[in-house]
Amino acid sequence: MKSIERRFKKIVRRHYGLSTYMCFAEAIAGQYFQRRTILFWFNKLVDKRDYIKGDKKQIVDFLDHISNYPEERTKSA
Repeated sequence: MKSIERRFKKIVRRHYGLSTYMCFAEAIAGQYFQRRTILFWFNKLVDKRDYIKGDKKQIVDFLDHISNYPEERTKSA
């Protein structure tokens, strides 16, 4: 089972000084987490000073997108 918290903590240790939001985004990228799981862990792990409260819905929408639609890799010519 994938653990957002475990992945998040590993990224925080590896990238000291990066915001908790950026670490969280990297932890869920391409991992196909459900929106409710993303929201639950977002509330637990991301420092509230790392985002504007009024933007939370848009942020979670974006996180849902990057979790469920991995970046397409293009072949080198």
